[in-house]
Amino acid sequence: MFGKSLSIIKLFGFEIKIDPSWIIVLFLMIWSLSLGVFPQYYQGLSSITYWWMGIFGAVGLFVSIVIHELFHSLVARRFGLPIRGITLFMFGGVAEMTEEPANAKTEFYMALAGPVTSIILGLIFYSIYLILKRLGISMGITGVFGYLGIINWALAGFNLIPAFPLDGGRILRSILWWRKKDLRWATRIASRMGEIFGFTLIFLGVFSIFRGSFIGGIWLFLIGMFLQNASQVSMQRLMVSKALEGETVRRFMKTDLVTISEAVVLKDVVEDYIYRYNYKMFPVVRNSKLVGCLTTRDIKEIPKEEWNTQTAGEVSKSCSIDNTIHPDADATQALSLMNRTGNSRLMVVENDQLIGVITLKDLLQFFSLKMELEGDKYLNK
Repeated sequence: MFGKSLSIIKLFGFEIKIDPSWIIVLFLMIWSLSLGVFPQYYQGLSSITYWWMGIFGAVGLFVSIVIHELFHSLVARRFGLPIRGITLFMFGGVAEMTEEPANAKTEFYMALAGPVTSIILGLIFYSIYLILKRLGISMGITGVFGYLGIINWALAGFNLIPAFPLDGGRILRSILWWRKKDLRWATRIASRMGEIFGFTLIFLGVFSIFRGSFIGGIWLFLIGMFLQNASQVSMQRLMVSKALEGETVRRFMKTDLVTISEAVVLKDVVEDYIYRYNYKMFPVVRNSKLVGCLTTRDIKEIPKEEWNTQTAGEVSKSCSIDNTIHPDADATQALSLMNRTGNSRLMVVENDQLIGVITLKDLLQFFSLKMELEGDKYLNK
C-alpha cells in the first residue's frame, strides 16, 4: 500500500510514519479550509486569519487521525496482536497489522476503538468550541475547534459504515466470524460489502464530476477505487494465508543456494552474481556458515574505485531477523515477515548454518496450484 514513508515520532512504542501522499493532501486540505470552508461559515474575517485557521484545522485533523489509529493499536496490543506502526497516507491513516486477529473478540474491540475515540474527540473539541463561544473568544479560534468537533464525528460516522476494510467492515466481519466461526466466510461477506460501497463511491464521484463538482467528485472516485482494491487485496491475503497454514518453511525452501564467499571482491560480486542472478541480496558464507548479508545498497555505498579491493566479507552486514527464518517455522510466518519487511527472499538458517532460501514466488506458485485444484474449498465455504 505504501511507498517509502518518513518516520516522525514514536508514541507508546508505535512508530508514526507519513507517506508522501499525505503531505500533498495536507496542503490541499489547508487550501480547501482557508479558501472554502472557513470563509463560508465564518464570514468577515481577514484572509490571513482564514489561512491560520486552515493550518490549525488541518494539523488538528492530522492529530485526530493519529489518536484514532493509536487507540486501534493500543487495543490490538492489549489483545496480543502485533502492530508494525501507524502510517498516514492519502486517504487517512492505518495501523499496520503484521497478522490477522486471533479471534472475533480481538477484532471487534480493536475495530470499535477507533470510532469511539473519534466520537470522544468530537465531544471534547465541540465542548471547547461552545465554551470559547460563550466567553466571546474570536471566531478565528472558536471556528477551528467547532470544525474539529464536527470532522471527528464525520470521521467516526464514515468509519462505521459496514464496508471492509473500514472499521465498520471489521466490526461486521467480527460479528459474522463470531456467529459462524468461519473467518473466510466472514471476510468474503465483509469484503463484498467493501467492494459494493467502493463501487457506489466511484459512481457518485463520476456523477458529481458531470454535475460540475470536479474536486469533490475526484475525491469520491479515488476513495472508491481505494476501498475496492483494499477489499479485494484483504480477501486475497487471507486466502493465501489459509492455503499455507500448517505448511512449514522446510517444504518450500530451495537448497541449491547461490552464496558468496567472504573473500570475493565486490567487482566480482557485481559481475558474477548480481548481474547474473538479478538478486538484490546475497548470503555471505564461510565454510557454509552464514556470516553476513550483502545487498546492492551496501555495495552502492562503496566508491567504485574500491570494488577491486573491498571484499564481500568486509562490506556485508549482520543478517537481521528480518532476513532469516527457521526451517520448522510455519510458512504463514514467512509470508507475514515478507509482507512486513518487503523482502521477497528469506534465508533459512538452522544452528547458524545456511541450509536454504525461501522466496515469495515459490509460496505464490504453491497457492496458485492449490487454488486450481481446491479453489472451491476457499471460495465457496
